[in-house]
Amino acid sequence: MNLQDLSSIKERILADVLEPAEKTRVLVGLATCGIASGAAPVMDKFKALAEGNDKVFVSQTGCVGICQYEPVVEVITPDKKKTLYVKVTPEKAEQIYNEHVLGGKPVESMVVGTVLPSGSEEVAMSLEETVFLKKQTRVALRNCGHIDPEEIDQYIATDGYQALNKVLTTMSPDDVIQTMLDSGLRGRGGAGFPTGLKWKFASGNRGNVQKYVCCNADEGDPGAFMDRSVLEGDPHAVLEAMAIAGYAIGASMGYIYVRAEYPLAITRLRIAIEQAKEKGVLGDNIFGTDFSFDIDLRLGSGAFVCGEETALMTSIEGNRGEPRPRPPFPAVKGLFQKPTILNNVETWANIPRIIMKGADWFSGMGTEKSKGTKVFCLGGKINNTGLVEIEMGTTLREVIEEIGGGIPNGKAFKAAQTGGPSGGCISTVNYDVPIDYDNLISIGSMMGSGGLIVMDEDNCMVDIAKFFLDFTVDESCGKCTPCRIGTKRLYEIMEKITKGEANMKDLEHLDELAHYIKEDALCGLGQTAPNPVLSTLRYFHDEYEAHIKQRKCPAGVCKELLHYNINPHKCVGCGLCKSKCPADAIIGMLRKPHVINPEICIRCGTCITVCKQNAVEIV
Repeated sequence: MNLQDLSSIKERILADVLEPAEKTRVLVGLATCGIASGAAPVMDKFKALAEGNDKVFVSQTGCVGICQYEPVVEVITPDKKKTLYVKVTPEKAEQIYNEHVLGGKPVESMVVGTVLPSGSEEVAMSLEETVFLKKQTRVALRNCGHIDPEEIDQYIATDGYQALNKVLTTMSPDDVIQTMLDSGLRGRGGAGFPTGLKWKFASGNRGNVQKYVCCNADEGDPGAFMDRSVLEGDPHAVLEAMAIAGYAIGASMGYIYVRAEYPLAITRLRIAIEQAKEKGVLGDNIFGTDFSFDIDLRLGSGAFVCGEETALMTSIEGNRGEPRPRPPFPAVKGLFQKPTILNNVETWANIPRIIMKGADWFSGMGTEKSKGTKVFCLGGKINNTGLVEIEMGTTLREVIEEIGGGIPNGKAFKAAQTGGPSGGCISTVNYDVPIDYDNLISIGSMMGSGGLIVMDEDNCMVDIAKFFLDFTVDESCGKCTPCRIGTKRLYEIMEKITKGEANMKDLEHLDELAHYIKEDALCGLGQTAPNPVLSTLRYFHDEYEAHIKQRKCPAGVCKELLHYNINPHKCVGCGLCKSKCPADAIIGMLRKPHVINPEICIRCGTCITVCKQNAVEIV
């Protein structure tokens, strides 16, 4: 394999597959989100309809990001006009095929514009025409939704493995590291450590010491699926980047640590590794040089702590996944006690593009200290959930109101949780703060891997903090006392508050203990565990006081603080609530106003749900 071979494959695949002059392409999203929504039967339907028609090319692809509208199908006609269909069924597939693929007329009732309006009077037929994508800049996600992730030739046709060829034939290892330093790329997995600096620390003694390159694909944050989508939609980008890093630091072996709950990602990684070896872009003497590099997979069993780099390496070694004290840092003594660099999937996905387009191109995006783009998973109380990739410095307001389409049902934005259980809650006070590493830390949150959970006025922030803390307590590896015991004590105080059993002294203890854990836990996961508590204390202190002083949950979420009452002026005495109450807490005669016995009521909310007169109220 050489540059001429890459160019030949690119020319052939562009002409026959990606940009065929006389063929209509039908791309079916077959990532996990699509398959879970029923995309496989849709794919089968299109294949059956197109069988024998050499003017139609049907192919699978990864996720384009609008996950809640899956199954998603894109039709690209010979004139390069794109039309994206959402929530496609096998029945709709047949209509699309007959009317659009064969008839040439798009089925407007099914297109993306019906769910993602572009703001103009015209219907948005393609994803590119919608506000959802117009505000995005795709680097890490550039191929997701556009190529078949199980076909290496399609990756090569999008300049795949040209970056690896470039570094091996025209750049020294130090040149590669300097490019990373100049680009300003910071690790996308959480702490945001400069990627080039990490590589530089591990680059000494090339050729004399065994070294390793690791990929963290253990994505454990609730609501985060960026890495999974990249692995399912563009796995070769990660393989190429890891090989580039191996050349830069003098490593000959790489490991991808991926959680076993990602079966599709694992399957596509295995296919990609096998194809890369067959093409000669992994293995011995890559591109005819003396550089050799191989990659193997290691499956994790879903321990959240294995997202921490030293715990991950300990797990790869076959031991219980627990963090190690630092120093020594992994760049000096990491996997199997050898110099090791570790980056997450999204970080790796940026690297081939940086090599091909240059450090200045990448550093031209973003803010002064946070360059490039960041992928976020939008979830929670927002109209358009899914994956988005934005330039650093974009405000939270732009992400939620423009890309995300705002809050459903006319509700008001209350907060956004970034960084998962390790992050904090951003309130309306910071709605217009540009999103980057330093800004998020300064307001009590963090970038994390990129989960972004949106909350509205119906969410209780005390309950939210308790929820994330409960996750951290359960996932603590137990190695250090501050995390093992401290987070448990923290949770117990939060439980007292949500039950109406706490006093203001407990609030002081909560703040004190949170800071103690933050300062003294062994690893980054323990040190960031109190962030949800500290950020909600900072921006929603009034809610904590309401729970303690008034024994009331302003959002009406904390069950022990709710009191139900039946309005006698609305109650018609139908008896429905009485018959459905699991605790027999409602008394009353037929056609007479009923009453709830507060001593027996278990606050399950069944009465509110079944009452057709809206007579049951929370007081």
